[in-house]
Amino acid sequence: MKLYYSPGACSLSPHIVLKESGLTFEAIAAPTKTHTLADGTDYYTINPLGYVPFLVLDDGRTLHEGPAIVQYLADLVPNKQLAPANGTWERYKLQEWLNTIGTELHKGFSPLFAPGMPAEAKEIAKTRLISRLNWVDGELTGKDYLMGSTFTVADAYLFVVAGWGKHVGIDISGLNNLSAFIARVAARPAVQDALRAEGLLT
Repeated sequence: MKLYYSPGACSLSPHIVLKESGLTFEAIAAPTKTHTLADGTDYYTINPLGYVPFLVLDDGRTLHEGPAIVQYLADLVPNKQLAPANGTWERYKLQEWLNTIGTELHKGFSPLFAPGMPAEAKEIAKTRLISRLNWVDGELTGKDYLMGSTFTVADAYLFVVAGWGKHVGIDISGLNNLSAFIARVAARPAVQDALRAEGLLT
């Protein structure tokens, strides 16, 4: 299978999950600024939406939403416990986290990366994001990971999105639980492998 990604973008989440899974895959850079692959291919000819992540299976089937991709990957390797079993209460809690990260945090960062966004709008977005990150910090009290003591695909997603704060002036150093969580996830060998593969760690 192939994963199309852009370094440091939300596609880093399934990249991490693939590294954690041990599955065989090919990672292909599809920079979100140029939409041109290394061989000159126009990325829009592969994914008409133009964004990442984009997963292409060996039989040609595709997935283009991060939360769907990471759950699919987790279900391929149930022994890795990257997601609770389908139909369990814990699986719905995992989906709750994936949706919260996607709608309240991931999309919350969008105005801060948008060229030409008015400063006032950015400040409103920052205030809302800080409020949500404070809430996440509280939810991590007494836990190593979002679901407790086991690393799941939701942790990969939170790690990536919360890490964007340093690029847009959001300081989370005062959020002790979240800061410890980020350091904990960053220390995982598979996470370091994914960061290295994307040129984000030397």
